Formats: sequence, structure tokens, C-alpha cells
Amino acid sequence: MTGPAGPIEQLDAARKGDRVALARLLTIVENDSVRARWLAAVTWTSHRAFSIGVTGAPGAGKSTLTDRMIATSLERFTAPGAPGPVRQVGVLCVDPTSPFSGGAILGDRVRMQDHALDERVFIRSLATRGHHGGLSVAVPDALALLGAAGFELALIETVGVGQVELDVAATADVTVVVVTPGWGDSMQTAKAGLMEIADIFVVNKADRPGAADARRDLDQMLELGTGRDDGWLPPIVETVATEDRGTDELFDALDALRARLDGDVGLARRRVRAASLLRRVAAATIAGTVEGLAAGGPFESAVDAVAAGELDPYAAVDALLAT
Repeated sequence: MTGPAGPIEQLDAARKGDRVALARLLTIVENDSVRARWLAAVTWTSHRAFSIGVTGAPGAGKSTLTDRMIATSLERFTAPGAPGPVRQVGVLCVDPTSPFSGGAILGDRVRMQDHALDERVFIRSLATRGHHGGLSVAVPDALALLGAAGFELALIETVGVGQVELDVAATADVTVVVVTPGWGDSMQTAKAGLMEIADIFVVNKADRPGAADARRDLDQMLELGTGRDDGWLPPIVETVATEDRGTDELFDALDALRARLDGDVGLARRRVRAASLLRRVAAATIAGTVEGLAAGGPFESAVDAVAAGELDPYAAVDALLAT
């Protein structure tokens, strides 16, 4: 398949460790739907990076925890099919979009500066601009790109709990939901969704008052059922990320789940994620088609006809789609 000259060389360079080339390709994934589609055709059939999504409410300490996870994963985490601990870790920080520049707000990345000069680690923020379908489409493409570039593990840190986070959870191999003492009062409306997406719960800042209450709240929710049919009961791990406490216990849980995903359970989960992704890509593609129809002269003529009562909206849409 022939693609634009730039991305071909950049992909080859990224596979050889060129981080600038990798960053440019991720920019294409975010902003350039046409070239991103070509890039996906090349990268989706390559090596896949094992992905861990880290989500939770703002202020839960996700960035600090992710920072600790980077270091620990390089020491002990083994991705499926790998002979030993991962050699490269990619981190995608799903950030809110600046209302002024359209770019990602990079505040959380400040907490990961210990790895800024580590050649084994690549950290990139993704904003919600650009790509049709937003991050729900861009993140899977970015993960495919990281895998094609030789990364064995990708960490996805999201900014909060909402639709974007649910979409990212539907993309990651494993989803870690981070809560803090006192979480029950502020997260009631999100509990049902959390139960469905969480593979592992982390009670971070467990040295603070209320940590036992948070754990008890989670235990009670788990007793009521998770809404899952794969037989996995999400474990609850207590951490103090600022002191690197509990990180090993978190990776014990990740190791157990990763081993479980090597067989039929993993295949079933990948099929569920693939079905979810196909729906999102189809919706994004259709949305792009609608935007294209709305930008042309026939659309303006249809608007005039419907506004004047000369044509009903269904007939107008049928005529537009026929073009």
C-alpha cells in the first residue's frame, strides 16, 4: 500500500527509536484523519502493545501513580509473549483541550519529569481536538502506532470519569480505576460505570483518614455484583503513590490478570473491544460524512426548501445522501 512519503520514512525512523518521528506520527493520528487512516492500515497488523488504562476523578493522584508504574513496569512487568520485563513504555496522557490553543493542557506531565530523559520511556499528551470521533478513535490508533514502533507496554492516563474515560476503558487491555478517601460522596453517579469498566481498584492516598471507608464502600459494591460476565472479581489495592507504597501489590494484581488474559478470556475481551471500536469508527466516519454534506451547496438548497415548507426533512436527507 502506498502512503504519503513523509509518514513512511517517519514510521521507519520511529521503529529505530527516533522519538521526534514518533511524535510527528502521533500528531497525524490526532489531527489528520486522511493520513491517520493510512497509518492505521500499516500499524494495526503489527505488534500490539499491552495497554493499561488509569482513570479516576481529578485529584486522585493518577499522574503520580502512573509515574510509579512506569518505573516498576520496567523492573518487573512482562507483556504477553515477551521473554522478560518490558524494555520500552509509552505513556499517553489524555488531557483536556486548551480553549485558546486547542492543544493539550500539559500540567500532569510535570509529575513525570523523572522519566523525561529515559530513552526507554516516551510520554505524550493527547488533546480532544482534530480527529473525527475525538479521543475514542485517536487513542486506539495511537496504541497501534506505539506497538508498531516496538513498545511492549502502553499506559493511558485519563483526566477524569466520563464518556472519554469509558471509551478509553473500552480500548485498554486492563483498566485501573483510582479512587481516594471520601470518594463515595463525589462519585455516586459514576459508580455503575466504574463497576463495569474496572479490572482493578486502587485506593490511593491510603494514608489519609477515610481510606478504610473507601475500601469498605468498594467491597460492598463488589458484593452487589459488577455487571461482568467474565468471572473476574476486581481486586482492591491500597497505595500511597507519593511514597511509592503499594505499587508492587498493584503489579501483583496486574500480573495475575495479564496471565489470565493469555487464553480464551483474553480473546473474548479483545472481541468485545473490537466490536466497540468498530461502532465508534463507524459513528465517526458517518459523522464526517454528515459534516461533508452540510458544507456543500445542495445542503443549503435543502435548508431553504425545508424552511419554506416545500420539502420534508426526511426527503431532503434522502436526496442529500443520494448525491
